[in-house]
Amino acid sequence: MTDVGFDERAARYDDLRPVDDQWWEVFAALVRIGNLRGSRVLEVGCGTGRLAHGLEDRELARIWAVDASPAMVERAKALGVNARVARGEALPFKAGWFDAVVARMAIHLLDRPRAFAEARRVLAPSGRIVIATEDPVTFDDLWFGHYFPSLADIDRQRFPSADALRRELVAAGFAEPHIETLQQRRGLTRDHALEILRTKAYSTFSLLPEEEYNEGLARAEREQPEHIEYAFGWILAAANA
Repeated sequence: MTDVGFDERAARYDDLRPVDDQWWEVFAALVRIGNLRGSRVLEVGCGTGRLAHGLEDRELARIWAVDASPAMVERAKALGVNARVARGEALPFKAGWFDAVVARMAIHLLDRPRAFAEARRVLAPSGRIVIATEDPVTFDDLWFGHYFPSLADIDRQRFPSADALRRELVAAGFAEPHIETLQQRRGLTRDHALEILRTKAYSTFSLLPEEEYNEGLARAEREQPEHIEYAFGWILAAANA
């Protein structure tokens, strides 16, 4: 996984990404397309463990989870998640062990050919990979995009389109995936938005040139309105091993 400072983000991660109705909407979609209820599930890139905990608590799944960040893993463990430090490209599990491998907002941090090959290795013959990732079609409409001119292009290099994700999964040996898109409308207060920018809560901010980041932050502090509404697009995919 790409090292963009998730240990430093762990303490504020949940505060700046609250679990709300939209979070649960994505959760329900993953359960549905991946048939996750009651399954043996590995989450790759578990972060603070909220998805893994929800699958275990609400869907009676048996959960294992990995993340490359020790600080994130410690937070997941504190939530009761069976988590360990490991990279998605080198999973510490034997072949054929899981019914499903799940990755929510994680594949842009991975060497995807290696990670998808590892996911297929640890899946049972009837197992499936289930993915939720940001849809690049909304990158030009990001609420902070005009403050940071190179940000959308950086993220286009990180997040696959639906077609690219389909090709990558098939190349890794998965069957033709089922792919859906989901559009959500979101809102932020000025204070919340500025805190996201000041703490570099989204990993792409760590990839910006320092001068561009500082200039963009100063402009946002001058111009950010009291309330922001914006579109956020998801790609949801499931594919059998």
